[in-house]
Formats: sequence, structure tokens, C-alpha cells
Amino acid sequence: MAYQNSTLSLEQMLLKFMSEQDPMLSMLQWLCEQMMEAEVTAKIQAQKSERTDTRTGYRSGYRVRRFDTRMGTMYLFVPKLRKGGYVPFFVTAKSRAEAALIQVIQEAYIQGVSTRKIRKLASRLGIESISRGQVSQITRE
Repeated sequence: MAYQNSTLSLEQMLLKFMSEQDPMLSMLQWLCEQMMEAEVTAKIQAQKSERTDTRTGYRSGYRVRRFDTRMGTMYLFVPKLRKGGYVPFFVTAKSRAEAALIQVIQEAYIQGVSTRKIRKLASRLGIESISRGQVSQITRE
């Protein structure tokens, strides 16, 4: 669960994160959502609900997107813009850990492991689900 109230002290926020089922994943999710908010604010040159002459765009709510990391699967609230799209910078650039996960899936597929077994392997690595289509797409890369 992400915490929107950034006026909490660091100690209070850490205590809240520690009460979560997976504190590290919760902190990562919060950090990702804060980075997206900052990136969108910079892109449209205005805070949420702020009226300025320099504004270049408008927000249009959020969409929930699944994001698989080596720490596990998290669901992020990705800001939407009315005109033009927005893709977070960390979604397009794969880190070495995610690249390693993709490499494991590709190698398993090449070795003849079925997509069902690859899904089981992914779930053991903390990925909630991976479809046959995703396995096929990964192996094409």
C-alpha cells in the first residue's frame, strides 16, 4: 500500500511500512509512485490542481499497472495525462536484475521447459503471474 501523505516524518513512515506484509516492497512502491508524481509534475510544469500560466498539460486520473521486479510484483497507480502519453522512465529501462530474470526465462524456454513450468518458476521468484504470451514475447527479444 502506498502512502500519499508526505507530511509524515521519516520515522512515522518507516513504522507504517514496517507494519506492511512486505515492508521493502511497500517502500519501493511508494518511492516509484513519488518519482512518477515528480516526473509528471515536471512534464506538465504544474502541481496537481495548480493553476499556472506555464502549465503545458493536464492530469486525467490514474491507471493501475502491474510492475514485476525482483522484489516481487507491485501494482502502481500511474498518472494519466489528457493529451500525450506518460510512461514512467523506470518502466522502459530494465535494470540488470530484471534483465537477468528475462534471461532465465529465455534460457528455460530454449532448453525446452514448458510455459506452465516457466510460470511456476516465475512465481517462485516472486512474480505473481506470467502468461504464455509474455513468455513468447520475452523469448522473441
